[in-house]
Amino acid sequence: MEYGIIGLLVLAADIYAIIQVLGSGASTAGKTAWVLAIVILPVLGFLAWLVAGPRSSGVRV
Repeated sequence: MEYGIIGLLVLAADIYAIIQVLGSGASTAGKTAWVLAIVILPVLGFLAWLVAGPRSSGVRV
């Protein structure tokens, strides 16, 4: 059962990361590369995005 909860947390984090990547000001090629990295390597892709991914173009409050 604990693997199901962990899997759901990873899925939620990946979906959040993909939404943030698509809303960023990065180029289309950059967005594609980040989304592929997150989809192919869910945990490592998310961690790489968290550290070095494109930032959103919106203003943070």
